[in-house]
Amino acid sequence: MADSPDSGAPEVRDIVLDAAGVPLSALLAEPRHTPPRAVVVAIHGGGMSAGYFDSRARPGLSLLRLGAELGYTVLAVDRPGYGRSASALPEGQNLDDQAATLSAALADFAARHDTGAGFFLVAHSNGGKLALATAQEGGPDLLGLDVSGLGTRFAVDVNQLPGPDGHGDWRRHWGALRLYPPDAFRLSGALVRPVPLREAREGPLWPDLYPGIAAFVRVPVRFTFAEHERWWRFDEQAVAALKRPLAAPRVTVDLQPDAGHNISLGWAARTYHLRALGFLEECLLAKDAAPPTRTARTPRPRRAAEGAADRAVAHRSRTHT
Repeated sequence: MADSPDSGAPEVRDIVLDAAGVPLSALLAEPRHTPPRAVVVAIHGGGMSAGYFDSRARPGLSLLRLGAELGYTVLAVDRPGYGRSASALPEGQNLDDQAATLSAALADFAARHDTGAGFFLVAHSNGGKLALATAQEGGPDLLGLDVSGLGTRFAVDVNQLPGPDGHGDWRRHWGALRLYPPDAFRLSGALVRPVPLREAREGPLWPDLYPGIAAFVRVPVRFTFAEHERWWRFDEQAVAALKRPLAAPRVTVDLQPDAGHNISLGWAARTYHLRALGFLEECLLAKDAAPPTRTARTPRPRRAAEGAADRAVAHRSRTHT
């Protein structure tokens, strides 16, 4: 949705990225008068769309506007299988292929836009899986990750997870109604999308996929759990299991008070977004202050995630026969 040129607010506009022949729709907000300090790439969760990060329920809740006001370009993408790519990818993509598609889209964006110090991924729920998978590819232009609403130990039975036939129990997505502005529920209806089949099928495998992916993430990572998170465990044992496999130089796990799973649509959105951008500032500081190093990166097998998925499927087949 574009803003009036005289409103003083950063403009949020629709663009399309070329991901090696796959069109990815996205929302873009850029600083008005200065080059961007970095690009914040916002990645929505399952059954949502890029507008998740552009809440209009109340002023100040949009990550796109806030980031642009603070000097960042903010690019909120529709993940593969959503938005413009849905017709080209009617069943979506598995996680490994989503990462390849997103990487190609970001390369296209970088070829046509100033990216400042590089890319910083802010991701929610299933989008956090894609952010972590994309970070496996690394690169000097990836500054860090900020992931909300994603753990590695389910708080529900796998049969209760959202799938292609439904989005699951809405109370687990939202939590108490008091955590959201009254208009949030009316406006969110336009953001909801079907969960692509391949994404839904791969969802229950995440605890098996995660360690193999995390072992190749070598940028700072911050996880946030809403106080009223209902899909994922975030007790002491679950947080330890989340942090243990990561090869990241720094891992932070925070709790966002007064929030449900859909943090960026709630009253807590601005607080969470400021904290995420604060973590980006810390990543920029660490980059500026780092001593020169010459460390060799360990190559990652390209199909690591798929191999883990195959093993997980085989294991589940043995245990359920």
